[in-house]
Amino acid sequence: MRSLEAPPRLAPFSWATSVEADIGHRGDGTDDLDEPDTSGRLILLHDPDGQERWEGTFRLVCFVQARLEPGQLGDDMLPRIGWSWLTDALEHAGAGFTALGGTVTQTSSVRFGGLSGGGGPGEEPPREDDVELRASWSPTESDGDLARHAVAFASLVSTAAGLPPVGAVPLSRSPG
Repeated sequence: MRSLEAPPRLAPFSWATSVEADIGHRGDGTDDLDEPDTSGRLILLHDPDGQERWEGTFRLVCFVQARLEPGQLGDDMLPRIGWSWLTDALEHAGAGFTALGGTVTQTSSVRFGGLSGGGGPGEEPPREDDVELRASWSPTESDGDLARHAVAFASLVSTAAGLPPVGAVPLSRSPG
């Protein structure tokens, strides 16, 4: 996790952080080792006077981008599933919220020329399929404790990266 510059004009006070997650390398030559499989940014905005559309004095804004497996692009259920990653994370963390809104977008890009990372004539150019979730919500915690929202954001990024839930123990094959 690392701190970022927060957008200065959205509220009198702001703070931002970013996280990255990699679930491992596929080993099939398609890994982009310079970019993580999943990244996220969380911005906390505070206006002591409140803003009507926020329905409060604090606002959380998040952006999460995750790589898709080749067969997932175009799945009609993916936007609903991606949105459930956020709502489930907030619910499981016990993070109260209001005025939740956002988008889930599937993107596909193909690199050509110098951006393709090599590949000769006749080879298929590298393709990246991603899902992006952008959302904002206002915490309802009257005590100002935003820890549950930070936990929910970390859970969201972990889920988008395909990591198991915290505390899950992977099953392993027994020798024999």
